[in-house]
Formats: sequence, C-alpha cells, structure tokens
Amino acid sequence: MSTDVSALAGQPVIIGGGAAGLMTALQLAPAPVVLLSRSPLGAEASSMWAQGGLAAAVGDDDAPALHLQDTIAAGAGLCDEEAASRIVDAAPAAVERLTRLGVGFDRRPDGVWQLGLEAAHSRKRIVHATGDGTGREIMRALIAAVRRCPSITLIEGFEARQLIVEDNAIKGLLAANERGSLVIPTNRVVLATGGIGGLFQDSTNPMGCFGQGLALAARAGAILSDLEFIQFHPTAFDGPSRPMPLLTEAIRGDGAILIDETGQRFMANEAGAELAPRDIVARAVWRRRAEGHRVFLDARQHPGKDFAQRYPVISAFCRMAGIDPANDPIPVRPAAHYHMGGIAVDGEGRSTVAGLWACGEVSRTGLHGANRLASNSLMEAIVCAQWVAESVSGVAGSAAALRMPTALPPASDPSMVRPLVSQGLGVLRDRPSIERAIRNLYPMARANGATADPALVGLMIAVAALGREESRGGHYRTDFPDTLPKGAPSTFTLAGALGVAGEIIETELPIRSVQS
Repeated sequence: MSTDVSALAGQPVIIGGGAAGLMTALQLAPAPVVLLSRSPLGAEASSMWAQGGLAAAVGDDDAPALHLQDTIAAGAGLCDEEAASRIVDAAPAAVERLTRLGVGFDRRPDGVWQLGLEAAHSRKRIVHATGDGTGREIMRALIAAVRRCPSITLIEGFEARQLIVEDNAIKGLLAANERGSLVIPTNRVVLATGGIGGLFQDSTNPMGCFGQGLALAARAGAILSDLEFIQFHPTAFDGPSRPMPLLTEAIRGDGAILIDETGQRFMANEAGAELAPRDIVARAVWRRRAEGHRVFLDARQHPGKDFAQRYPVISAFCRMAGIDPANDPIPVRPAAHYHMGGIAVDGEGRSTVAGLWACGEVSRTGLHGANRLASNSLMEAIVCAQWVAESVSGVAGSAAALRMPTALPPASDPSMVRPLVSQGLGVLRDRPSIERAIRNLYPMARANGATADPALVGLMIAVAALGREESRGGHYRTDFPDTLPKGAPSTFTLAGALGVAGEIIETELPIRSVQS
C-alpha cells in the first residue's frame, strides 16, 4: 500500500544520511527539505567510520596553494585544477562551520588545532576529533543538528528505488521498504548516497554501500565519470569483521612501518616509504601478500606506548582481537575504501539531468582525479554541501502530476555480485579478469531482480576499467602498466556502458559455439 506524502510535494529531497546529505539539509535551512535515509541516521554511513579527519590548510606553515599542489600530485593528472582550487580554498571555512555546529575538533593546550600528517601531504593539515574518531564526532554533531531542525522532514527506513524522469528532468522519486512505498513529486533531488565499497568482499565501507546513487542516476540518464578509479586503503585490519576496521594513515604519519612476518620492512626503499600515495602502498602490500607473506603494521616503536592514547578506537578493536599495538604488530591487508569517480557534476553539484544534484562520494567533482589525497573526502562533502544547497535554493519547487512506475523495483542485494567484482576489479586488473566480470555481471544487470542495481554498478565500473588501457592512480592494469603522457576523464551513460558490454558478450558467443 502506498503512503500519501502530498504535504511534501515540491520540496527538495536529499537521498542519503551521511555527512554530505546531512550537511546539505542543514545548509538549506530554514527552507523546508525532505531527508530520506534507508537506515537510521548514521547506521550505514561511511562518514561514521572516518578516522583520519578533514584536510584543511589551517596551520601557520600552510596555505591552500600548498594543499592544492598536494591534491593535484596525488590525482595523477586527472584533477580538475579549477574545481580543486575552489574546493581546497573553502576548506578552512568548512572546519569553522563544523565547529559552530558543535564538532569538537582536537586542539593543543594553547587552543590551536591539533593537526595530523597523512600520506602525500607536505604539511600537517589533518584536523581530527577524539584522535581517530573524527567521522563519529562529525556525524554525532550533524545528526543532532538535523534532528532539532524544524525545517527538515526526516524519513528513515525508506530506500529510494527509482527516480521519475521526463524529458531529461526530474519529476519525482519512488521509495519503499518492506511495509510499502511512497512517491514524492518534486523537481529537485540531491543524491548523497556515498560510495561503492559494499561491492567488494574486503571493504572498509558499510556493506550496504554498493553505489545505489550511481544506479539511480544512470537509470535516470545522467552522465557518469571516472568510475574505474577506486582507492584501496592499504591498511585495513586483517580479520573477519565487515566492514573491515581501518588503521588510519595517521599511524604511519606517527612513524609506524609496514613489515612482513619475517620482520622485513618492504617499503623502506620506495619513494615516500610508508607515506607514499595510497595506491602505491596498497599495491606493495597486495604483492607482498600474493607472494605468500602476511603483512603487519608495526607501531611498537612509533607511536609505541602512546598508541592507546593517540588512537583509542583502533586500540579498542585491537584489544578485542587479542593484540596490543604497543607490543604486537597489527595484521593488515588492502580493502576497497573510496570511489574517486561518480556522477559527473559541475561546480554547484548539478548533474546532466535537470533537477538532479550529487554531493559527496557519489559525485565526481574533479577534486580527486585518479587518486584521492588522504582526508580530502570529508572536506569535499562539507564544502560542496553549501554550494549544492545554494544551487537547489535557486530553483523554484514544483510538483507535476506523475506518470507512475508500472512496477516497484525490488530491494537490492549485492551479495552475489561481490565475488565477481572482487575478482575482476581489485587492486591489480587485466583484460581477461575485467571481461570475465563483464560477462558475469551483464545478465544480472539486465534482469529485474535484487542483484540488478549492484550488478549494473559493477558492470559500469568494469566497462570503464576495460576502456582505460593504462595504469593511473587507483586503476592499475598489469597488461598496461605504464601511464599515458596525457590523461583524460572517462565519461559515459548507462546506454553506452550496456552497448560496450553487449559487444563483449556477442564476441564470446562464436567462441563458445565452436567449443561446445
């Protein structure tokens, strides 16, 4: 049975209850807005798990120009310099905005920010809270602010299943749960659904984060960009928990090193050593493990006895696993962590579909390029939320009569997709493994079952990965290990991706008929 939500008609709808969605809703106040979250706020948000913090040039020895320089270097030739410059320039003000909302960032005794150092940063510029609990503290403050904001209508427990589009313009959305469905007529929708880590078996993201926003946008006709670039964090805790607990880069910033079970420090001779860009460290750890070794983060000397005080969250889950980081090396392995690609948006977060915006990890702003600089993600979400809100506010709301969907799309289940994506689109890739993923994902993506949307997102990533015949940033092809002299973003629509995948399927048919 459908729920009548006529009172909400014409209001902007934000889909997603992480930092990007919450901040966009708060920035729209006091204008009325609907915030739609599949789970209770914070329960499935990757923002809640963020440990390192938020990158901003707030130190006396720092400047936005230096932050930009580091961002572009990490982005491996694919950053949009103009967009990146605008975003990092606004980062210090974003820290102040969060402070006013009640986020308790760590300070030194003299009241100055306590700044951390992370990989590929030339300065200490990571603003953090409660040591390694930054995401939790930011989400605590934002959730409290949203719940007490009278202009925000919060709908928890409903999942957006379909965007209703006519003539390349948003007309509304369909949401549902196990009890029923609701349709909201609106010409303004903001996707803030997070990343795609839940498509992988080893991930630091909540397992429900499988790229729902990308599927919604793709089926609505939006252009997507750079989907092949996935950041694998090199130091996820090697244990049975999912999502995998993260060992923040700040530990390596404090002097911890990577060793194998023999005690060999295998990153010692690499440029930047343990603080090289994440893609380099992740590949080194992956290869070491592929050679039959186990890999450990050794913090016994640095930070040593101060570990529990510096990193209370990590110390707690290590203790639960019987590990004392001051005395024991911590087992680690790479895990899917962040998606640099996403819905192609302009400087205000607008997609190529009228009335559809994207904010946070689901978007591709041009900040991250091929490889995100550590702690630029929370910063991007908070900064861009303001610009998205301003853009949404500049469009008059309307609620046209809707042409109702003929059927309710089912709830998604990515469990069957995870092994296919993990095997074909991991840290190291090649044409045979990517094509195998395409052949397996294509029929699922074309069906109407619970695997359709997760398979579609995996398929689009695979098509993008197949088309990029080079290695750059978070995308590494063992059959094309070199980086081309000039990089260009990848862009395509759902129709284009299905067309490429269909051609690959068709080329396999004659081979199979001969072999049968």
